[in-house]
Amino acid sequence: MIIRWKNRALTALTALAALPAVLIGLLAQQAVAAPISSNTALAISQDEWLVREQVIVVRATDDPSGLGREFTATTSVSVAGYGLSPKLALFGVLPLAHRVLKTPDGKRKASGLGDIRLFARYTMFQNDGAGQTFRIAPFVGVELPTGKHNDRDALGPLPTPVQLGSKSWDPFAGVVMTYATTGWQVDTSVSYQDNREGGGVERGNVFKADASAQVRLWPGELTASTDSFLFGVLEANLVHEEKTKLNGIANQNSGGTTLFIAPGLQYAAKSWIAEALVQIPVAQNLGGTRLQKDYIARASVRFNF
Repeated sequence: MIIRWKNRALTALTALAALPAVLIGLLAQQAVAAPISSNTALAISQDEWLVREQVIVVRATDDPSGLGREFTATTSVSVAGYGLSPKLALFGVLPLAHRVLKTPDGKRKASGLGDIRLFARYTMFQNDGAGQTFRIAPFVGVELPTGKHNDRDALGPLPTPVQLGSKSWDPFAGVVMTYATTGWQVDTSVSYQDNREGGGVERGNVFKADASAQVRLWPGELTASTDSFLFGVLEANLVHEEKTKLNGIANQNSGGTTLFIAPGLQYAAKSWIAEALVQIPVAQNLGGTRLQKDYIARASVRFNF
């Protein structure tokens, strides 16, 4: 009887000693948690792929001009990421968009490939503990001029917001910080995109600051066999756009600053994630008669293999 009790105690102690390693293993899986509208510093394992398909719907109907204009953009975004090393990951982002601007003169619309983005993310700092990790990862990339920038219709050249491309090579850079535990995760990031002139149009440079908190709602307790999670997500996004220039002259009906608050849900299994989120503007200070956004809705699924 004593020997049996000792064996059980030894088994329990062994399991307890192994628990931190189990928790670290759970955190190492990329499908544990992640921001929906921004990036994370958690790495992609070497020689592994991340594939993400996201649908984004933007709706803007608040028209300061009083003309009753409405704008709707539906974009299918395909993302592929590859772990080149334990710290370095490479990404490509391919957007397919359909944009419609309703005006008193009729609908102005365009559909097709937008500007592709390529970037690299490097884990500069990593501090792992029992069931937690903190990481800092800068990223740098370029937006390529792959989308059409000079679409026309019967009324003439399409307005800049409807055009799918920019005809310019636009570099961007930023840094993302992530603190993750097995119960919750926080990601914050800042980025800046330097939009260059192309075809007489220079879209305003863009500064973004993002924060995302993901809290595990289910299961209540973790075990070695836990392989799926449900997270509640709350994000905040600050976007500041400088004014667009047309042939060197600033368009006063462009640029401005918007703050979004975004609730969402995320279901994460061992190798895939399904998620949805709605970005609600709580403050908008936009240039001139620029349309103000009603919402941005995002739904996506991502896979690791």
